[in-house]
Amino acid sequence: MKLNERSLAFYATCDAPVDNAGFLYKKGGRHAAYHRRWFVLRGNMLFYFEDAASREPVGVIILEGCTVELVEAAEEFAFAVRFAGTRARTYVLAAESQDAMEGWVKALSRASFDYLRLVVRELEQQLAAVRGGDGTALPQAQSLPLPPSLPSAPAPVPSLPSVLAPGPALPRRPSALPPKENGCAVWSTEATFRPGPEPPPPPPRRRASAPHGPLDIAPFARLHECYGQEIRALRGQWLSSRVQP
Repeated sequence: MKLNERSLAFYATCDAPVDNAGFLYKKGGRHAAYHRRWFVLRGNMLFYFEDAASREPVGVIILEGCTVELVEAAEEFAFAVRFAGTRARTYVLAAESQDAMEGWVKALSRASFDYLRLVVRELEQQLAAVRGGDGTALPQAQSLPLPPSLPSAPAPVPSLPSVLAPGPALPRRPSALPPKENGCAVWSTEATFRPGPEPPPPPPRRRASAPHGPLDIAPFARLHECYGQEIRALRGQWLSSRVQP
């Protein structure tokens, strides 16, 4: 996995909770002087800044394959982070108090994935022992007696054949829908309902009289003249009724 400065700076200053943070005195690589830096531990990465308000780390220490041990140095409460290898650098740090030093040593010793792997393996062995994986059987839970008010055995449940046994046949409801043939309803010609009183016949349609034969065969001019005479007669009656007082 490749890491760049931008990703490291974002991870160092993100809002996620840190594993440990505080001021430590860091001994320089080339010089014997100690510089006070603000250290932040996130996972297996130890970032250090110029001060607590800085938004960009000065450097980072990857805590993989290292050992943390106390050392004798010019500064009090000093400890060292050592890596295996002839050219590997040793980081000498110093805390401001005994409690701070113990807290940092404990946190840095548990920061590597190797330590987490050992812890997980130990927990798996303990879980296997609890589950009886090492040959020891777990003690069986003792059954507690039921209270006197409760029955000692549950009520028997009726078997499935007895539940599904046929009972008395229910009266069949007559179907109100007509039978179907080829998907279409077929209505019976036999009347199943009592006939009621027949409705009265419709009144005969009033038709104008045709003086010269039936109207359905008369030409249009004769029809117009025939109906026009009747309309003129009615209009004359209406006008005469209005003139009379």
